[in-house]
Amino acid sequence: MRRLLIVTIALLALTASAGSVLAAGGAAPAASSGIQTPAQADSTCEYPIEFEDATGEQVTLEEPPESIVALYPSDAQLVYSVGAEDRLEGMPIGPYTEGLETEGKTDITADDGAVITEEVIALEPDIVLAANLATFEEDKLNQLRDAGIDVYVFDASGSLDDVRADVETAGQLTGACDGSDVTLEWMDERLSIIEDALADEPRPSALYAIDGEVYTAGNGTFQDEVLTTAGVENVAANAGIEGWGIISDETIIDEDPEWILYGDDAYDEPPVSDAVGETTAMQEDQHFGVDANAMAQPGPNVVLAIEDIFAAVHTDAYAEVEADFEAADESYEESLADLQTTGSDEDSAEENADGGNESDANDSENETEDEDQDANESDDEDSIPGFGVPVALAAIAGLLGLRRL
Repeated sequence: MRRLLIVTIALLALTASAGSVLAAGGAAPAASSGIQTPAQADSTCEYPIEFEDATGEQVTLEEPPESIVALYPSDAQLVYSVGAEDRLEGMPIGPYTEGLETEGKTDITADDGAVITEEVIALEPDIVLAANLATFEEDKLNQLRDAGIDVYVFDASGSLDDVRADVETAGQLTGACDGSDVTLEWMDERLSIIEDALADEPRPSALYAIDGEVYTAGNGTFQDEVLTTAGVENVAANAGIEGWGIISDETIIDEDPEWILYGDDAYDEPPVSDAVGETTAMQEDQHFGVDANAMAQPGPNVVLAIEDIFAAVHTDAYAEVEADFEAADESYEESLADLQTTGSDEDSAEENADGGNESDANDSENETEDEDQDANESDDEDSIPGFGVPVALAAIAGLLGLRRL
């Protein structure tokens, strides 16, 4: 599984440079075709809606999907983040989706994490959300589309703005625009807190080491922006590494990072050789593990990884704003709970209205002999407690507790 994550990151890194080409796909521009791309579409959930994905495929939704499948862990995180998990029927279930409430969901992956297309097809979803990795699994992508399933492939994410666009797009594709707006506001508020706190802080150099080779993130990756947003300079970017690549011991020694960060899923100490033991980071024990899943996946949890790095490197500045993070999270929870409650109330109103129409029809047919009985049944229905807030809080707990992909 560890090697799968590394390979996955490498493939996603390659798509960052090819993303614009894949998105073009020979398709006509949205301005002339009337087709929307996520960046051009308003953040609204008005249907029918038509998108063009990263492969040039046109995906049309006549109404909000009732059945959703998330092909990869990042897709599942997006669905949960916008509050559409109640319609998520299939997803990867394993260490990269820890923290998500998976009860009742179908695992669409094999033991090695590979997508089982037959499982996806059997679910007959209205829409499948697929990270850009799908462009490297063209056979599986074609198999799903040949089965008549709509698959939306996200563009590669090379920045935090790209991550934000993914959240917005997920909201539109799932009919959960209000949820995506709330999540984006939460992300922006947290990032604003960090930006203000770092205004006068020094920015020490740091290396993010993925694997013992050393595999790291350079320019053109959203992980590079995660590091710089958290208040450190990325030595890999400074060394001219583009995308994901291997940084040599000699380069690490020359750059002399003051901090070394690494994924917390496989290592208890930096995955570097003894040759870099003389660097400032190793000499002063300035190294720590970061949530590997939050760092690896283009989803809202990147802001949690940013906070972790900020807290570890800029401890005094973090202490001054820690309460602000807590307030932002509380506001976020309340907003999501309000959305869930509103949706529950609207559903109840529709059900009651339908029930009222049926009662009127029965009264016409049966005269007045059942009026008392209908009234009693109506009272019983009104007294059923709503489940909006508990369900919302459970979803929030899953989202905010998601520390691994």
